[in-house]
Amino acid sequence: MQDLLPPPAVSSSDTRIPIQNDPSSDNEKYTSLPETTSSYSPSTRYSLAFWLILYFCFNLGLTLYNKGVLIHFPFPYTLTALHAFCGTIGGLILLKNGTFIPAKLTDAENFALVAFSVLYTINIAVSNVSLNLVTVPFHQVVRAATPIFIILLSIFLFGTRSSNHKMISLIPVIAGVGFATYGDYSYTTNGLVLTVLGTVLAAMKTIYTSILQSTPSPTSPQPRVNFVVPPRLKLHPLDLLTRMAPLAFIQCVLLAYFTGELSRVHAWSSEEMTPVKAMLLGVNGLIAFGLNIVSFTANRAAGPLSMTVAANVKQVLSVFCAVILFKLTITPTNAVGILLTIAGGMWYAAVEYQEKRGRWRK
Repeated sequence: MQDLLPPPAVSSSDTRIPIQNDPSSDNEKYTSLPETTSSYSPSTRYSLAFWLILYFCFNLGLTLYNKGVLIHFPFPYTLTALHAFCGTIGGLILLKNGTFIPAKLTDAENFALVAFSVLYTINIAVSNVSLNLVTVPFHQVVRAATPIFIILLSIFLFGTRSSNHKMISLIPVIAGVGFATYGDYSYTTNGLVLTVLGTVLAAMKTIYTSILQSTPSPTSPQPRVNFVVPPRLKLHPLDLLTRMAPLAFIQCVLLAYFTGELSRVHAWSSEEMTPVKAMLLGVNGLIAFGLNIVSFTANRAAGPLSMTVAANVKQVLSVFCAVILFKLTITPTNAVGILLTIAGGMWYAAVEYQEKRGRWRK
């Protein structure tokens, strides 16, 4: 892994949650999830762009690589365990080299991290399982609906509401998902359910990751129910990764064991495993480790909504790359749906930018 840049101290205003105290008032107050500073310096903008571009590249590469691997290695829990194992080894090496200093946490805070690790594991496992049941275009288009779930979760967890402009911008996203999944699009009912569930879990994980890495502040939005929202621990991204990966590895191995997948992996390995396939699996694990580092760091630097925008751009290329690599067909209706979804994501990003600048308030 190339030398790691320190996460930039940037404004997280694009992670702000709008809070309407008085329904009759036209003014909204905004509070940020992570720590904030007043402005972006030129060096900060370059560093932020670096992390978002790196996240984009790793995310796109791993999505396509995972699909290719799962075609010949159809064991999603074991693949997730491999990712977590690589994250564990990589995190421990970085810790030993003094790349980061682990935070000192209380028993209650450690328990919160264990609970978060379950979400962390299930999110990855559900994504890999669903990717094995649906095509890459279908998977990525449904994932493009993440902003919808971020807004709904903000309402549920913090009692906040989003502006009218932002809600309207989600209409083409919803319509696009409907058009894109219309007709024969090579997915099963289980694949559809798991893909939607994975999108909800991804939105929740993105919000929770920002919270865990943010600094406690009196202006931070207060959750409706404390036990469903993790505490603000100001964890370094690598610290969070190193704590999550071993727990995720243990949980995935248990899942693989109780579902009988480990037995199938053993049978497959004795018949089909070759040095080349072992090397390809190892590279897949290294890319997953790189994505975890980049994802946690970029999330801390940019916030969940900017991450969603980067993910939407990645989804466009995922669809077209998958059509070429896996020889898929897309009907005109599906193509309209894909374009609507992506256009809605871009509109949403523009609204978020305008609100960050304080030009729209309702």
